[in-house]
Amino acid sequence: MQRSAPRPSRSRTRNRVRMLACAAVPVMIVAAGCSSDSDDAAKDADKPAASASKEAPKVAPAKFSSLPADPCKSIARKTIEDLVPKAKDKSGSSGKSSDISTRGSCSWNGLDDNGVKGSQYRWLDISFMRYDSDTGIGSGQDRAADYYKKEVAKARATEGAKGTKAAPASGIGTEATTVTYSLTKTDESFGYATVVARSENVVITLTYNGAGYAGAKSPAASDLVKGATKATKEAVAAVPGAAG
Repeated sequence: MQRSAPRPSRSRTRNRVRMLACAAVPVMIVAAGCSSDSDDAAKDADKPAASASKEAPKVAPAKFSSLPADPCKSIARKTIEDLVPKAKDKSGSSGKSSDISTRGSCSWNGLDDNGVKGSQYRWLDISFMRYDSDTGIGSGQDRAADYYKKEVAKARATEGAKGTKAAPASGIGTEATTVTYSLTKTDESFGYATVVARSENVVITLTYNGAGYAGAKSPAASDLVKGATKATKEAVAAVPGAAG
């Protein structure tokens, strides 16, 4: 008599099904994980690089790229003769500069000696300062504007000055200020007129002063301002490219 093969119990069958189902779950998780990673990588590839998306800051280009080759020639010879009578050197004395394209200066002085009628002393000096545009610092115009303010403040804070007055000067460059005051030196009262002017990215500072000796009257403040203003206008026009 043949015996039939024993049938597996229902409990064993159920356990096998459960084991197969559990074994399939990790495979699905791994597949899903790989799919998610590849999708994220694709999205990241589509995004532009952060550094590429940021544009470098832009600044306005500086208008003037140079200064007068000879600062002493920035003011007309006739003007020097009028403002500084008997000048020791009508050609002026040029200041030292390591870079004449960014900085320059010149000065004149003279004594008009009239003996017992008294004498007149005059001094005139001028300086140029030019700024280039720099993305890390700012535009040449903005940098010059900052220096302009400092020069005006410096003139107004002159040590020992009396009767200091400051006023806007119209018709000179982009902006300008005139500062007047008096100083006592060598027992004489000297009158001063300083004009600080900015023409775009160039700052010009001009100082004109004088005194009367041996009983001669010192120059009037209005005359000093008139002379300083005339000379400063000529200096502004002398900056290469200013006329254009």
